[in-house]
Amino acid sequence: MKFIHYIEKIGGVDIFGVISMGIFVLFFLAMLIWVFRTKKKYFNDISRIPLDN
Repeated sequence: MKFIHYIEKIGGVDIFGVISMGIFVLFFLAMLIWVFRTKKKYFNDISRIPLDN
């Protein structure tokens, strides 16, 4: 028997897909907002860390 058959027998398993997609979308949007709100100088400073001694 395939694994999908065991999953289909669990009641309410479809909500896990919705929740995981929601978490992914929220995380992706949060990172996108953070990237656009962060000043370019911060990224330049961070990118120079390995080169500075």
